[in-house]
Amino acid sequence: MKFLDISEVAAASGLPASTLRYYEEQQLIASIGRHGLRRQYEPEVLNRLSLINMARAAGFPLSEVAKIFGRNDKFEIPREELRARAEALEQKALEIKALANMMRHVADCPAASHYECPTFRKLLRIGTKHQSRARRQKKKHTR
Repeated sequence: MKFLDISEVAAASGLPASTLRYYEEQQLIASIGRHGLRRQYEPEVLNRLSLINMARAAGFPLSEVAKIFGRNDKFEIPREELRARAEALEQKALEIKALANMMRHVADCPAASHYECPTFRKLLRIGTKHQSRARRQKKKHTR
């Protein structure tokens, strides 16, 4: 089996070596030893780093990412938490899409005043609804 040194893992994962060392300190990944001064990793570490990156992109803090790996590398995936985060991401995507539509309309609208434009007012109402719903959802989940 060919092992990867830290520079190869950094290049393949897109993460700096300092992040890899930090993840190792946090026991999210483990090196198998050293070859000279360079840490060596099994190729499987790239899959683990991909999972870490995906969890981080979904908003999981590293402390929760560590829990996902569980004991003895048996995944303990918090399915309900994943569903809740997926819902939050979908809601955020809707908000971003509405914002992009509004910005596009503002940029292209021929009206002398945007407040006189019925499309602009409609987009404002939609944006306000999304924000109010998001606040209610956030309060609901923090109780």
